[in-house]
Amino acid sequence: MLLAIDVGNTNFTMGLFREEELLAKFRMTTKLPRTSDEYGIAIRELIRNQGEDPAEVDDIIIASVVPDIMHSLTSCIIKYFDRKPIIVSAGIKTGIRVATENPRQTGADRIVDAVAAYYLYGGPVIVVDFGTATTYDLVEPDGTFAVGVTAPGIRTSARALWGDAAMLPEIEIRKPETILARETVSSMQAGLVYGYIGQTEYIISQMKKESGYTDAKVVATGGLGNILAAATESIDIYDPILTLEGLRLIYERNRFRSRRPDGRKDA
Repeated sequence: MLLAIDVGNTNFTMGLFREEELLAKFRMTTKLPRTSDEYGIAIRELIRNQGEDPAEVDDIIIASVVPDIMHSLTSCIIKYFDRKPIIVSAGIKTGIRVATENPRQTGADRIVDAVAAYYLYGGPVIVVDFGTATTYDLVEPDGTFAVGVTAPGIRTSARALWGDAAMLPEIEIRKPETILARETVSSMQAGLVYGYIGQTEYIISQMKKESGYTDAKVVATGGLGNILAAATESIDIYDPILTLEGLRLIYERNRFRSRRPDGRKDA
């Protein structure tokens, strides 16, 4: 089995694959500091809770935007899974060309999403990932990752709203029935969700207009993306496992990089 790990600013999202089949998906928080032993025990237990055997994990691939935890996480994989993980970073084979001004500064999560969207849905494609930050990335017809837009995520905006305004409460983020709110909670929900729908539609429209790819498919993923995708015709597809699929596709191009820590191959 392949264990794919997407390390985001808020959560780890992990998926277990057997060939192309996603067997299980689970999460753990990123913000809680852990030792390599704590990571190892927690991940193995999460795998068991999904009805799978951690001993059957043959390979691991990781994409991370949180450098501070990578030493402990990599040590955990080596110690508890007897594997040196594949890390999505500069030099890895992805199947797309990153042509941004400084490719090394392009987040691993964005590259993984771009790979999945391009190979699963074709190009040109705009990939929207609703995470801690919301990212909008354009992959051209020939597989070139050309440009990207970064905005605060909807939860990030919400925390700023109730964190900096003493009289405003913490609320559930959901789309109210109407934008014509008559009390505080629904007025905040309306401002956040309808405001974000407007932002999403405008950014997508402007990216299509300025790039000339007016027929680009729009694929969304991430946290609250299902709420927003259902509320706008600007998004064609919502794929909740897009990042995990991207990790699987990149693994297929680099699978022989994964070895035991001592360099031995499996029998």
